[in-house]
Amino acid sequence: MTAYDKLAAHIGEYNDLLNILNTLKWDMRTQMPAGGAATRGAQLATLTKLAKDLFVSDMTARLLDAAETEMAGADADSYKTRALRQTRAAYELQKRIPAELVSRLAALGPESEAAWAAAKDASDFAGFQPYLTQMLAINIELADAIGYEDHPFDALIQQFEPGMTAAQLNVTFGELKSRLLPLLRRIVENDAPLPVDLWSADYDLAGQKALCYEMAQLIGFDFERGRLDSAPHPFEISFTRDDVRITTRYDTNYLPMSIFAALHEAGHGLYEQNIAPELTRSALTTDFIGQYAVGGASYGAHEFSSRMWENQIGRSREFWQLHFGRLQAHFPDQLADADAEHFYRAVNRVRPSLIRVEADEVTYNLHIMLRTEIEMALLEGALPVAELPEFWNAKMQEYLGLTPPDDRRGVLQDVHWSAGAFANFPCYTIGNIMSAQVLAAAHRHMPDLAIQLAQGDYAGLLGWLTESIYKHGRVYSTDELLRRISGEGLSVAPLLDYLERKYSDLYGLD
Repeated sequence: MTAYDKLAAHIGEYNDLLNILNTLKWDMRTQMPAGGAATRGAQLATLTKLAKDLFVSDMTARLLDAAETEMAGADADSYKTRALRQTRAAYELQKRIPAELVSRLAALGPESEAAWAAAKDASDFAGFQPYLTQMLAINIELADAIGYEDHPFDALIQQFEPGMTAAQLNVTFGELKSRLLPLLRRIVENDAPLPVDLWSADYDLAGQKALCYEMAQLIGFDFERGRLDSAPHPFEISFTRDDVRITTRYDTNYLPMSIFAALHEAGHGLYEQNIAPELTRSALTTDFIGQYAVGGASYGAHEFSSRMWENQIGRSREFWQLHFGRLQAHFPDQLADADAEHFYRAVNRVRPSLIRVEADEVTYNLHIMLRTEIEMALLEGALPVAELPEFWNAKMQEYLGLTPPDDRRGVLQDVHWSAGAFANFPCYTIGNIMSAQVLAAAHRHMPDLAIQLAQGDYAGLLGWLTESIYKHGRVYSTDELLRRISGEGLSVAPLLDYLERKYSDLYGLD
């Protein structure tokens, strides 16, 4: 074996451990009984420590040194050279993070998530507060270990969106707000009730499950290499490209929840399922910093895929002109008085709302800005955890003109903090921005794409995305991917232009 092959085999074992961790996390969030949280935490802590010890070992250092010597002078842009650079950078960073710290984080996760789920059901922030306090303290330690110059948020976001900073986000958020808030005001002024309230009926779970399976399969999700389950908070997780798990959440009185969560998570799944097979178990499908087996360029890049398939494809007029009949076949009585246009308008209606995952495209990023500002305040010590519900409610009033009536629909609605995922929320907005850029680029590269989509042919778009983005795994950074396909880095203009066009048409705006 060459020195590079020996390193690749070593990283393959590390990737295996991360995939086993993913398997336990999937089970924890879908199948595990509530009583298993403490022992599951111990199992995750043990495996996390084993994975970290393997990666930061002297063996890794020796294999890296040998492979770098062997590859000296090789093409700097080749997959192998890029894999070496990423592995070296991750090794140097992981050496700075104590194994004891990541073990504590892993051990706390299951108990924290269980406490969050119980607190959410009871709308009782006080029941979750001790766990959130511990998670915040661990993340502050983690930020210190990673290192930063300006803000602890800058360190933590490197786990999800390498190269991003709090300062850059503040600029991006400012650009978004400058056009989103005026657009929202114009829409609210022109709002009118729909002729029939589609969500006053009961939509049985069996019909919803069948429909969600159908929708995911329709856009290309391969159920021979994936499955769909339910979870309190929808998520996607993979154990290599050949075993990709997606979940959704069901509400008998709100059909869009399950449909669009399924499309969203299937969008994540399409990214993972279409990574080049030769990258399996390699450094180019391993998130070394966050210690996950994740194939995408970044979490923001992953979100582009989910947000594009959910919103720009799944919420389009063309999509429902083609597929509304599928809904009526499952729910003929509930949708007897509706047609495709009615449903399209119902699932795209803009109104400030309490729940992020139910938010429309215009207000969604305001939810992300709110959470990001709160995280920054928590991490820098400007906001005590005990004051979080009050601060949350004030921010909701500032951004959306709403005050949550309880903690369940306020500060407790998201799972992220219970899992220790601080600085993850901005990836959703980055994904929204990137989705508009990527789809605009796809239309430029495929002049007949609009015709294909109008005919329900999603294979052409999926094929272009695979060749341009998906198959490369973590080979390229988010910025590199965008520049390769659109000629520029992250830009808010395509997203804002898309929203202006779509909602000006929907609401008859000038």
